[in-house]
Amino acid sequence: MVCVRECPVWCIHITSHTRAEPRSEGGGGHRDQRRTRVEHVLDRFAIDFGLCMYCGQCVDACPFDALAWTPDPVAGQGAPGRGALVLERPALAALWPLVPAPEPLDPGALAPSPRARRTGTRPAR
Repeated sequence: MVCVRECPVWCIHITSHTRAEPRSEGGGGHRDQRRTRVEHVLDRFAIDFGLCMYCGQCVDACPFDALAWTPDPVAGQGAPGRGALVLERPALAALWPLVPAPEPLDPGALAPSPRARRTGTRPAR
């Protein structure tokens, strides 16, 4: 939900529900006192490119690298019209192969650690 909160025009729509994971039946003791584990299940993820102003804040904020720029996200998405500008998860996933490869590092630059993880924070201006 970080991308939804960061979007200045609220063009990202996420719907989810929670599913409780049943606790294992134990023989008493400390394990029976655990809370039920709750998992969030994604129902809908859509981006309305009719509202999107292509600022990139959602891409920068995503801690999972689940969003990226594509050359033209709405090209070839069917009939023209407002509905063709709202892309659901399957249509967005089909665009993933079109994401350009990252530019090569500058000569002498250190390669990123394979364990490095984006934090979704931006430097102070």
